[in-house]
Amino acid sequence: MTDIINLLPDNIANQIAAGEVIQRPASAVKEMLENAVDAGATAINLIINDAGKSLIQVIDNGKGMSETDARMSFERHATSKIQNIDDLFHIRTMGFRGEALASIAAVAQIELKTRRAEDELGTYIEIDNSVVKKQEPCACPVGTSISMKNLFFNVPARRNFLKSNAAEMRHIVDEFIHVSLAFPGIFFTLTSNGQQVFHLESGNLKQRFIQLLGHQYNTRLVPVNETTDYLDINGFVGKPEAAKKTRGDQYFFVNNRFIKSAYLNHAVTSAFDALLPKDSFPVYALFIDLNPAQVDINVHPTKQEIKFEDEKIVYAFVQAAVKHALAQFSVSPSLDFTLNADIMQTEAVSQPFTDQHKASVTASELYKKFSQKNQAHLLDPRHGKTGLGNWRDFFETKSNKENIPNEELVKPSLYEEVEKNIPVVQTQLLNTYIAAILNDGFLLIHQQHAHERILFERYAASIQSIQAPTQQSLFPVTLELSPQDDALLQELLPDLRLLGYKIEPFGKSSFIIQGVPADILQRNEKHSVEILLEQYKHFSSELKFSPREKLVHCMARQQAIKAGQSLTEKEMQVLVEELFNCTMPSVTPNGNPVFVEFNDEQLLKLFGK
Repeated sequence: MTDIINLLPDNIANQIAAGEVIQRPASAVKEMLENAVDAGATAINLIINDAGKSLIQVIDNGKGMSETDARMSFERHATSKIQNIDDLFHIRTMGFRGEALASIAAVAQIELKTRRAEDELGTYIEIDNSVVKKQEPCACPVGTSISMKNLFFNVPARRNFLKSNAAEMRHIVDEFIHVSLAFPGIFFTLTSNGQQVFHLESGNLKQRFIQLLGHQYNTRLVPVNETTDYLDINGFVGKPEAAKKTRGDQYFFVNNRFIKSAYLNHAVTSAFDALLPKDSFPVYALFIDLNPAQVDINVHPTKQEIKFEDEKIVYAFVQAAVKHALAQFSVSPSLDFTLNADIMQTEAVSQPFTDQHKASVTASELYKKFSQKNQAHLLDPRHGKTGLGNWRDFFETKSNKENIPNEELVKPSLYEEVEKNIPVVQTQLLNTYIAAILNDGFLLIHQQHAHERILFERYAASIQSIQAPTQQSLFPVTLELSPQDDALLQELLPDLRLLGYKIEPFGKSSFIIQGVPADILQRNEKHSVEILLEQYKHFSSELKFSPREKLVHCMARQQAIKAGQSLTEKEMQVLVEELFNCTMPSVTPNGNPVFVEFNDEQLLKLFGK
């Protein structure tokens, strides 16, 4: 029998390894930026073309490499960071495994120029599919310039799995933010297709945070600074008024390495306690510095998931540090004087106040008592003991009643509706649930879940067939976005137009909102787009959805009436009728139940019958 186990050729082994390290252009950006930081650079320029698919170039002014080191850097597991096994437990550098450049070279075409300060000439290396095509001396500045061209050119199947340019660019911006936020003392630039996206002068952490995430945070940050024998914590948390409706702008760093940790996020959220509503999330950028021996950063290929030796003590320190910062700077809940959107929908605000209405109101006795000087205390005995017998005239005029068709004044018999087996609204419970009866029982309907289902099917139909109606804005609104949100909105614009949004690019990271879907309130245009972007960025579901489906989900969730909102009987009945005209009325788009049904048999069992 012949042997069947063989060693893989180097180029295949490198491509397999690259699949773990280089998953998309942003993965290569992360590795190349971290290499530049490790080289001691004080200025790093990132240049992107075609969302990284055709070019990713990083230019730094670090210490550079010798000719031998330049060649060795592309070998698998070749690294200057580790000499023995003990070094694994004292890692302070960003990279250490020696896989990055080898993995990049396995799936792209590479050009490297590098020179040390003590060398007159630098080294030029050209690599194609892990094979060195050229190596020669060259004239170049001190530091390193590495270009990665045509990512996955030799693995077409992998290239086909890449997302749209806007989506891939958004991931690149995220990685750029992670590295540049961790090292505010380094000058960074990001240029995409010839246009500069970021120009970050070196400075302190607060300056870098504002440069990256927007000037709206300038007066909304609380510094966190705690030093203990076990670890140090510094950074910023946003004041309660800076909180968002989704988990955005939340950054944790351990020894200057960006990490993801739901556990530590909970520590920060719990520190805010009663300062934030349940549906709001704090903004923060927190840096934890501790002995590298107390943390394992090698548990995941991307190094964004780490393991602490003692998670509970880190949790306690983070929570205490944030609480102390909030207390020290006397942060307390602020009153919100903005008008509730529901108020803007009431007839008193939205309907014109005609001369006929004015005449009717000013003729009332109640109006006279409050409008005539020194007369508010006088009560007319002709109008009952309280003198307020016609108080309703102040709010309701005869002309309003006369305009109501007779058929709307006659309410259908409850039993007529039940005979048709149409759920008939009985009442609203806890401003969240609608009780509706059937001919053989009743339903308890969650109003927010019901409205999400209705809107989801409405928006899904619009986006698949004909464009939804647009409500033209009387005064177009300018929307200023961060570069990462700019990239996201560019990606979503075609589908947003189908849903009824009319948004046009207006210079660098700016857009003009010309119109919104017809069911969105005027003057809420900017807020609706911002919330939609936040929900899309942090959309989570156990089910898998396409980008278009995610957008429809977010739209439905954003526009749905919320739990706790009082509804009129007519509003509830319309909601129930529209729900049961849906193709899947029993579950939300995410699979949560919309209603619970009770029948006579179930109720008898509850009472032990």
